[in-house]
Amino acid sequence: MNMLSLKQLKWTSTVLILFGILLTNLNFYPLNIFSHGLGAIGWSIVGYLSKDKALMMNFGLQLPLFIFGYYNYFLLA
Repeated sequence: MNMLSLKQLKWTSTVLILFGILLTNLNFYPLNIFSHGLGAIGWSIVGYLSKDKALMMNFGLQLPLFIFGYYNYFLLA
């Protein structure tokens, strides 16, 4: 992946995370977990590709938390 597309992934992931936070504050469930979850996946990929352990730790550990939210929405609702 070249630097231009890595930069695009960073910005897209940032927008998705910020949009997810906005949706959380406006109580738009489950759209908030889908948006924020996609952003976290994007940043996890960026962390992996750039070998940035802090990014992988931060966003990679968010993914299981979103899985709980998906589970709650799809299987318990």
